[in-house]
Amino acid sequence: MEQVEVMDFSLCPKFEKGFQILGKKWNGLIIDVLLEGGPQRFVDIAAMIPDVSDRVLTERLKELEAEGIVGRVIACGSQKRMDYCLTNKGEALKNVMNEIHQWGDTWITDEECS
Repeated sequence: MEQVEVMDFSLCPKFEKGFQILGKKWNGLIIDVLLEGGPQRFVDIAAMIPDVSDRVLTERLKELEAEGIVGRVIACGSQKRMDYCLTNKGEALKNVMNEIHQWGDTWITDEECS
């Protein structure tokens, strides 16, 4: 009788954690907005993602900040204001996000988005 090799498909904890962060509703869009537009005020992020409530956006920004992906900076100018920005850890997601965009453009139809 031939012996069959059993594969271990358990997830690597780091892989699983990464998908938990990126897979949480709104997180990918928040990261994408900050990658595309750089540091932004809360109201600007909210305007770019109109379907998210202010309460949920606040929660997600706090979670992403706790994960070290998003930070807050005081922007100096005519008025001091608080901006959200990506940390180095968040900026490192640029290639991942570009690949997800490319995959979606290739494999997801307009009808599937409706």
